[in-house]
This record gives sequence, C-alpha cells and structure tokens, in this order.
Amino acid sequence: MKAVFTVAGARVQLRDTEIPVPHEGQALIKVVAVAQNPTDWKTIKLARIVGAVVGTDFAGTIEQLGPGVNPQDYRVGERIAGVLHGSLTENGAFSEYLVSPVHSLIRIPDSWSFEMAAQLGVSTMTTCQTLWQSQKLPKPFENNSSSETILLVWSGATATGHYVIQFAKLAGMKVITTASPKHWERLKTLGADACFDYNDDQVSEKIRALTNNKLKNAVDCISEKSSFQKISDSLSEEGGTISCTLPCPYKLRDGVKLKFTLAYDLLAEPYKFPKVYNPRNEDKAFGTWAASLVTAVLSTGKLTPLPIKLYPNGLASVQEGLQYMQDGKVSAEKITYRISDTPGL
Repeated sequence: MKAVFTVAGARVQLRDTEIPVPHEGQALIKVVAVAQNPTDWKTIKLARIVGAVVGTDFAGTIEQLGPGVNPQDYRVGERIAGVLHGSLTENGAFSEYLVSPVHSLIRIPDSWSFEMAAQLGVSTMTTCQTLWQSQKLPKPFENNSSSETILLVWSGATATGHYVIQFAKLAGMKVITTASPKHWERLKTLGADACFDYNDDQVSEKIRALTNNKLKNAVDCISEKSSFQKISDSLSEEGGTISCTLPCPYKLRDGVKLKFTLAYDLLAEPYKFPKVYNPRNEDKAFGTWAASLVTAVLSTGKLTPLPIKLYPNGLASVQEGLQYMQDGKVSAEKITYRISDTPGL
C-alpha cells in the first residue's frame, strides 16, 4: 500500500509499505478519505520521529476483523470513521489501510459521504471529552427542556468548536461562542445563541454582562495564552470550569478549574508524546460510549459537517496541505484528501 511517512527535516513523503495486520480488538480499515488537524503538523514538527505514518482522522470501510472482535458487533464492509495517534508509529491515518481499535469506531450513515465523515474522529471525540468527561453537562437524548446551563465555546469556528456548538445545543444548553465576525451567521445556524469577536478588547466584559455574571462552564477550542485568560475573565465571580485541548502553562484566578484531555486517550493505547500515557479502563469505556453517542446523533440527521477543502492529488498533496495549515491559512474549513485521487493508485 501507499502511505505518507515522516522524513528528516520535519517533512513528509509518500512511500510504499506493507499492509498492517489487525491485532486483538482491532480491525483493518480500507481508507477512503482522511482529514487534517493541527495536531498532524505539530506532532511532525515537535516529535521529530522519522519513519512514522502521518494522520489522525479517517473514514473508510472495515476490511478485516482482528482476533477477539465479535462479527455480530462489527461486520466487514461497514462504513466507519475514527481517530488514530498519527506521526508516531507506522500506523497512521494517511494511508490506504490502517488498523484501529474497534471500540472507538464511529458508524457513519449513508447520508454522509466518506469525505464528510473523515473529519469526525478528533473533533467529535474531543467534543465528548470536553462536555462529558471533563465536565458533567447535559447530554443529548435526555429531557433537558428545563436546563439553564450556559456554555461558552471559545473559537467556535474551529473544527472542534463546530461540533461542540452542535452537541451542546442538541443537549439543550444555551451556547455563546467567539469567532471572527465573518463566521457568525454560519455559527448561528449551528445553534449558537450569541457570538462575540475574540479580538474585541471588551469581549470578556460583554460576555459576563450577557450572562449576568453566572457563566460557570466553558470549552476552550484553541487553548492559547490569551484564550485562557479571556475565558477566565468571562466566568462568574465564583469561577467555573474550562475544558481545554492543550494544557495551560500558568495558574488562573482562584475558583477557575482547568480540565485538559486528549482524544488519543480514548483509544486506550500507550503513547509517549505529547505526554506519557498508560491505558486506563475508564478511558476505553468512555471512548466506547462517545463513539456510540456520535453514531446515534449522526443517525438523527441533525449534525452538519464543517466545509471541506479537498486537495486534488490525494495523499500526494499532504505536504502542501500541512504547510497551508502551518502558515495559519485555514479558516472554518477542513482540509481533506481522497485516497483514490493519489497519482499511481
């Protein structure tokens, strides 16, 4: 098969390699489309591992079931999406085939193309972590008609923010988000009740005024120095909880709790970058629940994908796409590659 490998100089190269073999609790996936995340270029640049297959997000079909997988629970040919911890080993998403633990696979409905579904892995699993692993907020399919929960979604135009807004709204929460004004109308169609410009010097004061100093819950989808501080300033005087996608390097004011999680944890596989992680049963259980919830929400037809930016040459375009993202040019779009577009396939 062909796969995108890391090479010296924090670059990538399309190469031929062996098709992987699924082990206990895994399935071999024939990949149809993959999507790009900031973690892809950051891991390549910071981990500096040569000879690893790049990529985290994928969509495709189950080609083969590994040992211990019940064929009554998963079937060959089933349409699925998922997430891997790419750029660290020879098993990454940007390839013709990959192996994935079955418990974290998301089933995709026929109404979603593979290109649309490729973006689901990191974003939706992170969404579940920020809302229900880091915080105990209302869930979809529960009777939340009387919920008074207000949620601040910082950087709602990001891929994770795009899904946090939708899942929070489906759970009956009032959603406030920040983004560039050009994205406000689209975010309101996703369920945002109010939008603010994160570059506004008075943004925190405006959010606190709108929420009558009662905001207790926030999700930081960008997790940069300024976002931590601005969210903290938006919360009530008593403080609150911020779910974040990167660790905060400094202490915030008393009463503000930070909850940092990584979607990789839900695979329940050990890794050493960007932290040392040893599998926990509770993470596997939560990953199973999260994949089932995303599957159920997808089946309702109430989830909208992020706009796609499809590169024309499949896996041969990855270096170009990574540079585009690293240069900060991505804005409310999901870089996507279709495997069959790769020259030579």
